Amino acid sequence: MKDNFWETKTPQEMTSEEWESLCDGCGRCCLIKLEDEDTQEVYYTNVVCQYFNMETCQCTDYKKRLELVSNCLKIDVEMLNRPEDFPETCAYRLLATGSPLPNWHPLVSDSMNSIHDANISVRGKVVSEEYIHPEQLEEQIILWEPMIFPKADKAE
Repeated sequence: MKDNFWETKTPQEMTSEEWESLCDGCGRCCLIKLEDEDTQEVYYTNVVCQYFNMETCQCTDYKKRLELVSNCLKIDVEMLNRPEDFPETCAYRLLATGSPLPNWHPLVSDSMNSIHDANISVRGKVVSEEYIHPEQLEEQIILWEPMIFPKADKAE
């Protein structure tokens, strides 16, 4: 990517390539979430979808993800109306709230590893849903700030 397009274009003006490049690759949106039926509050777990590559923090079948996973997020411009649905560090949320991209964002740092070096990604902190029974998900809830993960089930 050239120039700081995210500072000069609205999301609606961005090309699909520019829009996709806003994703910093942290993997936080791929964490399985639980919703409290009474309060509608959403809780994140340290459990990722079976299609999540835990080393690269990327989907192993990104093009088919919406077909393969019924509740997979399709991040589009409409989602910017609900920035609170994204982690505080997410570029989509930051842009929706008028905040700049942080120095560790790959578009700013020019390095795809900066997200991992800054300890923002979920690399090394998650377990695949293949190894967790659905009834155990509540035990896997994490806190975002600081991002606290259960130690007993932390992936190596």
